[in-house]
Amino acid sequence: MFSNPFCLSKIYLYMTNTSVAQSVVHPMGKLQRKVQSLVNSRKLKPHDSLWKVGLLFPDKWSHLKHELLDFEFSMQDPIQSFLEVEGWDDE
Repeated sequence: MFSNPFCLSKIYLYMTNTSVAQSVVHPMGKLQRKVQSLVNSRKLKPHDSLWKVGLLFPDKWSHLKHELLDFEFSMQDPIQSFLEVEGWDDE
């Protein structure tokens, strides 16, 4: 059916790129990227407490705070400790 090797490699490349594009990022991973961006732009400092994130996301803070508490963070923990997490498992 696919005798052309170029065609096969094109299909493989498409499938590989499609699966990567559809990977799901944990909500805490998304928040981590946003907070890292705020640290990079100097709106937050790595040693600031996590509660300061709530000042920048007031509409979502109630939910985000519960998520952070579920992962055993305290609102007094430094932002840096949140940014150092490498993987988010709901277990």
